[in-house]
Amino acid sequence: MDRQHVFETLGLSDVNPGVFAGEWLEPAGELIDVVNPATGEVLARVAQATPDQYERVAESAVETFQRWRMLPAPKRGEFVRELGNALREKRDELGALVTLEMGKIHAEGIGEVQEMIDICDFAVGLSRQLYGLTMASERPEHRMYEQWHPLGPVGVISAFNFPVAVWSWNATIAAVCGDTLIWKPSELSPLTAIAVTKIAAEVMDGSGFEGVFGLAVGARSVGELLVNDDRVPLVSATGSIRMGKEVGPAVAGRLGRSILELGGNNAILVMEDADLELATRAVLFAAVGTAGQRCTSLRRLIVHDSVADDLLGRLVKAYETIPVGDPMDPNTLMGPLVHPRAIAAYRAALEAADEQGGKVLTGGRVLEGDGNYVQPTIVEIGKQADIVQEETFAPILWAIRVGDLDEAIAVQNGVRQGLSSAIFTDSLRASERFLSHLGSDCGIANVNIGTSGAEIGGAFGGEKETGGGREAGSDAWKAYMRRQTTTINWGGDLPLAQGISFG
Repeated sequence: MDRQHVFETLGLSDVNPGVFAGEWLEPAGELIDVVNPATGEVLARVAQATPDQYERVAESAVETFQRWRMLPAPKRGEFVRELGNALREKRDELGALVTLEMGKIHAEGIGEVQEMIDICDFAVGLSRQLYGLTMASERPEHRMYEQWHPLGPVGVISAFNFPVAVWSWNATIAAVCGDTLIWKPSELSPLTAIAVTKIAAEVMDGSGFEGVFGLAVGARSVGELLVNDDRVPLVSATGSIRMGKEVGPAVAGRLGRSILELGGNNAILVMEDADLELATRAVLFAAVGTAGQRCTSLRRLIVHDSVADDLLGRLVKAYETIPVGDPMDPNTLMGPLVHPRAIAAYRAALEAADEQGGKVLTGGRVLEGDGNYVQPTIVEIGKQADIVQEETFAPILWAIRVGDLDEAIAVQNGVRQGLSSAIFTDSLRASERFLSHLGSDCGIANVNIGTSGAEIGGAFGGEKETGGGREAGSDAWKAYMRRQTTTINWGGDLPLAQGISFG
């Protein structure tokens, strides 16, 4: 699928407006070059939001919210249903655009768009299930219950590696909850945000609610306007821990809420009784998929010493057969890194590992030619090495030997991040210990599957420096609403709680 077909189908051009405030605003800010990481070529240019244009987006979100929140939730769900259907119609082209501007292989690009479709379906059902509890009152002839109300405009700051899926986790749930959206996408991957906003705008056109899904493309300055905007009660931000340490305090400083999805230094534990064939396949996708640029990518392989030689031998053999190249080629399993800065980080991590006693088992080279290509790499290293404490957004796997389950859990938990984790074992006791309060301290814990590839039905997020927020399924919807506890006295007396007598 070539660029021209993708651009024509999705309504993109060589220069694109990057601001939507119920209508597309004329380009006014500086232009961003959007570069194909597979070739180094400029795909298109996108106009950033000026401060005045951001203000237009915020005003539109506030004004639309006043009316959108009055629409019954199932009716809001119908708009999200239409959005899901519109995404279905252009799934392949959107998936190709994700590949063109971010570099993940086409199958993963389509998978990301499928995530948007799936969360639309989930949100439609949720629109009829925004339940509150009824509680027994201690006072006679009183009824007590809780109800949930729309919160307000929600800010979404998304990262380059999932340029549309993470927005959809927030946007579809927030929309059925009665909120409006202000989306600030990564400046490395804004074309997909524009394409999705165009689709959403077509769905909302003529409804009177055109301002539900707002967009403000831009760099750090646009993000700062959003984060510090008192009119935005919730900011959901995906990115680095450094970014989260700036966004979190800024939002908290104005007593706003934040959902932070930050770094993930994820681990798989492989125990002595593991199915090594299963573990090999899981490690391969978790560590190499998206060129190691998922927040749930596998960074650390913690393997029992008794099976380490066998497993590492299998992995080295598998790594050496991975096709690296054009992500649009269906035979490719690993595409490029997103930016030359990522190549610099890859090199720096390997240099640090060498200084700290690491041994490269396979890979370790930057590939010559056009594009940001590197070899998928395995490094055997000691558990005390400083480099394994960091998250390198690249296909580098640190292999660490351990002697037993307790040591394996301690090594896994001994980092500042806490997103995704997994254990491979056929032992019921070992798996249950791993899943107990004595085991993994991560927000996601799996048995006999890898660390990446979360489904939208479960709440997604992590602990410690990963941020602590939750998005997507389960009861993550509650973050986008405000809870109100209500008590109704339907009798003629006024008894006080706790039996207090007054006067």
